[in-house]
Amino acid sequence: MKARFLRFAGVRSRARRASTVGLFLTLFASAAQAQQGTPEQRRACTPDVYRLCAGEIPNVRAITACLRRNRSSLSEACRTMFDQAGG
Repeated sequence: MKARFLRFAGVRSRARRASTVGLFLTLFASAAQAQQGTPEQRRACTPDVYRLCAGEIPNVRAITACLRRNRSSLSEACRTMFDQAGG
């Protein structure tokens, strides 16, 4: 009887951990998506990211910092997006 209870408790504990990890990953993914900018911003700056900051992919913060450092080399479309976003 005790072994059955312990086995059941272990399953519940694993399920609880799995759901907690799932919730964390969902929240993290939505936060990461929010950091990536609008589709228009991505469309305007993607060529510049590959040209100037390819070594920073997939780190969004590092890419943004790289684009800021290379502001004078940005395409007109990407520079406009940065100006509109206050970057």
